[in-house]
Amino acid sequence: MSEASDSTAARKPVRRVVIAGGGTAGWMAAAALSRTLGKVLDITLVESDAIGTVGVGEATIPTLVTFHRLLNINEQAFMAATHATIKLGIAFEGWRDVSKDYIHSFGLTGKDHWTAGFQHFWLKGRERGLARDYGDYCMELRAAQERKFAHLPDNGINYAFHLDATQYARFLRRFSEEFGVQREEGRIAEVRMADNGDIAALAMEDGRLIEGDLFIDCTGFRALLIGQALGVPFEDWSQWLFADSALAVQTDSVRDAIPYTRSIAGDAGWQWRIPLQHRCGNGIVFSSRYTDADAARETLMGSIEGAPRTEPRLIRFKPGQRAKAWERNCVALGLSSGFLEPLESTNIHLIQRGITRLLQSFPHVIEQVDIDEYNRQVENEITHIRDFVILHYKVTDRRDTPFWRDCAAMDIPDTLRHRIELFAETGRVFRVPNELFAENSWIQVMLGQGIVPRQRHPAPDMMGDEELQHFLEGIRQRVENTVRRLPAHMDYIRSYCPMQAASE
Repeated sequence: MSEASDSTAARKPVRRVVIAGGGTAGWMAAAALSRTLGKVLDITLVESDAIGTVGVGEATIPTLVTFHRLLNINEQAFMAATHATIKLGIAFEGWRDVSKDYIHSFGLTGKDHWTAGFQHFWLKGRERGLARDYGDYCMELRAAQERKFAHLPDNGINYAFHLDATQYARFLRRFSEEFGVQREEGRIAEVRMADNGDIAALAMEDGRLIEGDLFIDCTGFRALLIGQALGVPFEDWSQWLFADSALAVQTDSVRDAIPYTRSIAGDAGWQWRIPLQHRCGNGIVFSSRYTDADAARETLMGSIEGAPRTEPRLIRFKPGQRAKAWERNCVALGLSSGFLEPLESTNIHLIQRGITRLLQSFPHVIEQVDIDEYNRQVENEITHIRDFVILHYKVTDRRDTPFWRDCAAMDIPDTLRHRIELFAETGRVFRVPNELFAENSWIQVMLGQGIVPRQRHPAPDMMGDEELQHFLEGIRQRVENTVRRLPAHMDYIRSYCPMQAASE
């Protein structure tokens, strides 16, 4: 056994888990750990009501539906408690160029052949004048455009949520406490270290000492445990992701919520608009190198709909990732492990994946081999998501501001360059196992951003015009027939979440 393994493992069973920090990350961890291992673990969550949470992201992706099902969380109760609406995708407005929009949806598009993806048949159909818009062959995308939704048999529609992040944390707190999680109120004054270099305890300002065997760092950008106590360095990705600031404000709803997030490109970044049942979340993500907070605030407040419920809140951040998410007896989740701007709503997903990965490798005794494998998987996943976010900035026809000109001109990671070149030349995409964004996501975004493949697979050449048109039109008609039968999104939500009326 190596010296690192000897000192890190401490050769004692993990029985006491201490979660430092609440918010979405802390309470998601508490909920999952208590629901699955609560009978064999002593779980304590430490948080202070005096410390606010960032709470920028209120949009999620479909993996949260899976997370809730694994924990047996009642969806109607969750949606009522968090004022949630349905999300079927993201509308990217002005990203390819000014006034050129597209939707990245959660669904599958068309029907693949084992030799070639649907995009090759669509490209052949477009050559022959037989194909409609690529999105016309995706049910979730068409439902988003028509502002419709309903649950379908056999999980026949892919969806996620817009939710109130503060209320979500409170909902998960109640859930966790039912499974035995103990909450300790107060501020952490010091992280106490053991002789072997592990974390031994959290010393509170009032003198209490909260000891543990495994610590989960959910202290946000401060990273009190993984960064300050254990000294794990932070890898800065600002050479690819220029945005380093955000302003967030809540407004009254002025119309029924739509079932998709709006991402509206601006001069030096982009704005989000996230509709809940009772209000709308608004924000602007921008680069301080190209604009300042006052100008960003003016842009944001000049574009909102509905009366403001809050004052705009400025958040400064650095895009990047900790060199290790698990060090010794500490696992970092959420902002303490790193941050990617909420362009593709991946931050809650990354919390969830970190929790799931921890549960799947939960140690009886902490071993370095487990730590190394955990960190390897985290690095692979975050690199993939990072590249997908960079794609939106790099592949654009916009040259109207210095920000966009520099985005288009920047050097990009080799991993992303290969994906772009492969699709641009051949129309092919690939997915490495366990990557978040599947082939259809890359295709929708690359087509939406203006990449048209120069070649395609020869399989569609085997089909004559009549056969190809029948194939394409059959898919489109099935999509349209399903969407036509769906109710309006908010009509369905009102019938699905009757508890909401009582909570308002």
